[in-house]
Amino acid sequence: SLFEKDKLLYSFLVCTRLMISLDKINSSELSFLLSGVGGVLQGQQPIKPADWVPDRTWTEMLHASQLPSFKELPGEFTANLAKWLEVYDSTDPAAMQMPGKAHEKYNSFQKICILRCLRPDKVVPVVQQLVIDEMGQEYVEPPPFDLKLSYEDSSPISPLIFVLSPGADPNAALIQFADSFGVKLESLSLGQGQGPIAQRMIDDAIDRGTWVVLQNCHLAPSWMPALEAKVEGFSLERAHPQFRLWLTSYPSDKFPVSILQNGVKMTLQPPKGIRANMLNTYFVMEDGYFHGCKKAKDLKKLHFGLAFFHALLQERRKFGPLGFNIPYEFTESDLKICQTQLQMFLDEFDIIPWEALRYTAGETNYGGGGTDGDARG
Repeated sequence: SLFEKDKLLYSFLVCTRLMISLDKINSSELSFLLSGVGGVLQGQQPIKPADWVPDRTWTEMLHASQLPSFKELPGEFTANLAKWLEVYDSTDPAAMQMPGKAHEKYNSFQKICILRCLRPDKVVPVVQQLVIDEMGQEYVEPPPFDLKLSYEDSSPISPLIFVLSPGADPNAALIQFADSFGVKLESLSLGQGQGPIAQRMIDDAIDRGTWVVLQNCHLAPSWMPALEAKVEGFSLERAHPQFRLWLTSYPSDKFPVSILQNGVKMTLQPPKGIRANMLNTYFVMEDGYFHGCKKAKDLKKLHFGLAFFHALLQERRKFGPLGFNIPYEFTESDLKICQTQLQMFLDEFDIIPWEALRYTAGETNYGGGGTDGDARG
């Protein structure tokens, strides 16, 4: 139920709590890493040793020197300015050996604190490596989204809640999941005047053991208290064992807190990293996708390229205007239509129609929403 941007932070918090309990780090060093403040600076402080040293860097080093572990850091830094400049100018300062005695004197966590002073832009990758070293790779690579596992954690009286993000649409996955269970799924997009209809759907589904999906709860804030009362009235004696209530909503302060606390929460966002994105693409695919094609071998190769293309487009968004001039929302729907067309073209044509595939994927499905000609190319 965590957004992608929060998952590393959560893993880091768990990691540091474990390290504190094992006396590998102390809370004052963690506090400095998070805030850049190690204590109150009193009296006359040493002046900045060189013009290339940013004021913020030197101030944070002086703050760090208030902690026992870094008492001699400003002096060590001043004594090896030329070597520290190489670290400061490096494209990968974390991979460089710290000058003087710093390399052997400070442990891995303390080196992150020093890197925070010198190159805060490179702290996140080093924090990620710390989590890997202390807890394992699996704590920085969340498992692919699995609707079945979330369903198994639920009950007829605990709603399943999709916390949406731009471009996310769980409807297709829900329909496919309901079909695999052989359960009838009824869906309603909430809005003005839809509350009474939603209540009738819930009442019918509780008795018949079907599933109800109420979409876009954030668009019906006035009906949320009624939904809260309805959910609080659920009981295992009254509800059919197969009944489930699914809710979708963007983050909203109007969404009932009690439903959030008692429900199973899920987020739908592209995983971070090309590898994780591609793994997720293959994880959610239908089992018979490849075997249902006449040219299964060609389909596997072409689909790998399509999955890589999709992951690459989604990763480029994080670079802002360096990725695309306009922050386009490339979604799972774009990928799914390309997957369907790829399979269809291979079945219908004896020779792979490269030009048609390039046009439908690049110009129509993904490029169709592009208003910038350079981006579409």
